Amino acid sequence: MSLTANWNYPTPIRFGNGRITEIAEVCTSAGITKPLLVTDKGLVNLGITGRTLALMEEAELGRAFFSNVDPNPSDKNVEAGVRVYKEGGYDGVIAFGGGSALDLGKAIAFLAGQTRPIWDFEDIGDWWTRADPDAIAPVIAVPTTAGTGSEVGRASIITNSETNEKKIIFHPKMLPVTVICDPEITIGMPRNITAGTGLDAFAHCVEAYSSPHYHPMSQGIALEGMRLVKEYLPRAYADGTDLEARANMMSAASMGATAFQKGLGAIHALSHPIGAIHHTHHGTTNAVCMPAVLQFNREAISERFDSAAAYLGIEGGFDGFCTYVDDLNASMNIPKTLTNLGVEDPDIDRLVKDALKDPSTGGNPVEMTEENTRELLLACL
Repeated sequence: MSLTANWNYPTPIRFGNGRITEIAEVCTSAGITKPLLVTDKGLVNLGITGRTLALMEEAELGRAFFSNVDPNPSDKNVEAGVRVYKEGGYDGVIAFGGGSALDLGKAIAFLAGQTRPIWDFEDIGDWWTRADPDAIAPVIAVPTTAGTGSEVGRASIITNSETNEKKIIFHPKMLPVTVICDPEITIGMPRNITAGTGLDAFAHCVEAYSSPHYHPMSQGIALEGMRLVKEYLPRAYADGTDLEARANMMSAASMGATAFQKGLGAIHALSHPIGAIHHTHHGTTNAVCMPAVLQFNREAISERFDSAAAYLGIEGGFDGFCTYVDDLNASMNIPKTLTNLGVEDPDIDRLVKDALKDPSTGGNPVEMTEENTRELLLACL
């Protein structure tokens, strides 16, 4: 089966090896004549980035880039990027990198034409209607990892640098106009990042599948996304040059982010404040929290995970699935606890408070309260 295709769900996606060579054509189709490439600090000097900038330059699109992207992008990163975007007179963004670069690139393109501060567009009620949609610049997303799926999302997660809180900034037009998924770009990804990002995709699928909300399409996508991770993440982790595994993990990442239209849950409600305050890797934090959250939600999800386990070829129903998650984490050297991950002297009251404020709580199948969230957090620690 050929792993090259064009998809149109939830946005046009050009998928396949070598398709980064189409970057100029994609810019032209999007009406972008002077793009700003937004990328991670760690990518800016790598060959894949240099090649992309050269492709842009050959097409007379310039080779401008912005790389002041923190692992958990903040409002300060957004402000700096918007300033560069405006001063350079750019007319679109190429968001190139992992979830941090993709989120920041989308936020820059969104905010550059607005007159209100970024926090006025937090994902609360209809706050997104405050934005001028005609002033939102187009984004082309090029993921270089296989985890967050931000390339198919309509939001960015940005950390408030004053309060150390992660906030979701949302608008329908933040969805990239085109995505280029080129598995060859992910070949150089280190094993620990392969693991952390891959388990992030898995967490998205697990939480979407667990969510009590009604969305049969997302439910199906989440289930198949879990199967792809189960089959191909160990292969990508063992051999980073396995292009079939890399391609299927890129698919699983986009599927996880598409599926969580159905909702997220306690895994993300915990990992967002932990990452904002303790600066842990998001996907790895999700992986650490997952076993405890599965047990936390046992009563509400065990029956549906009996079915999922059967589809995934896992014996033992829900308990077998939980054992599989423990073994998968261990096989990729994921720390067993948040303490092992580096979360030291945590302010439990603050983390519980922030977790309960996180929008992800609304998708958890068991209602999160101050008491049970505290118990859950302590179990993760």
